[in-house]
Amino acid sequence: MRSRLDWDGATSALTSPGSIVVCAHVDPDGDAIGSVLAATLALRSIGVAAVPTLADDAPVPLTYAFLPGSDLFVPAEDIPVPDVFFALDTPTPARLGVAQGLADDARLVVVADHHPDNRRFGDIELFDPHAAATGQIVWRLLKHLGVTPSPDIAQCLYVALMTDTGRFSYGNTDRRALRDAANMVIAGADAYAAYDATYERRSPGSLRLLGLALSRVTVANGGRVAYSWVGEDDLEATGTTMPETENLVDAVRQLGGVDAVFLAKVVGGHVRISLRSKTGADVGAVARELGGGGHAAAAGATVAGDLDAALAALLPLLPGGTGR
Repeated sequence: MRSRLDWDGATSALTSPGSIVVCAHVDPDGDAIGSVLAATLALRSIGVAAVPTLADDAPVPLTYAFLPGSDLFVPAEDIPVPDVFFALDTPTPARLGVAQGLADDARLVVVADHHPDNRRFGDIELFDPHAAATGQIVWRLLKHLGVTPSPDIAQCLYVALMTDTGRFSYGNTDRRALRDAANMVIAGADAYAAYDATYERRSPGSLRLLGLALSRVTVANGGRVAYSWVGEDDLEATGTTMPETENLVDAVRQLGGVDAVFLAKVVGGHVRISLRSKTGADVGAVARELGGGGHAAAAGATVAGDLDAALAALLPLLPGGTGR
């Protein structure tokens, strides 16, 4: 899949007079939050009054509240329609959630994304499916904007890259990812502080939730798939929130001898599924069959119904299932 990198068009749009809103996808992860904050700080450093917002009616996920600029977010409902909407790490307009209306009505939409299922909804595109994280695209954009990365910008982008490579452990951890990470550290990112704040400040409740998830690990499809699940009752019992489930799937992924794993999050009348591949299975294709999306090695989807309905829809599509 070819990249589409209109650096000149994006630079012109993002530095032209007018208002700019910066936003990423719903249920934002480290790449989404880090990329939005870095882009906002970079634009503000050259006099552009960029405004960051979230695609959810929710505060910044606690895991990433330590990032510089996390207090700058403005609720989408409080923002007038901008001249330019800068969509980051978002493959489809629907993933912009409560901010989609701002994008629909903006004069121009600039998209920076690395998801292979990107729907090309932007007027101007910075699309690189070979990037390990959207944060790497923002890192390259800095040069075109004439911005020397500050330690704060570098820290946000380091977290974006660190989280989307699974702490530099996933198959997308290539030479470019490691080189960019090193250059972000040279620019002032604190690698230990980023790791510590993201992964080693879990609440007691989140550790209890992890224990529940691990106690439920189930092997299916003839030993080729492993999964676990948590529900709203578990969150209430452990005193945790949905954002604290973000990295639970990585604990399931530690199981050896399987091709793919997933974590099911049962919320109301639907189930959010986080998928990970271990041996080359394309879980992104599986997620798309269920109306979701993502990468070959990491993807997600939402299935209507309860856990049994989700398992019935998902397991046949995974390695060893009847549909595979």
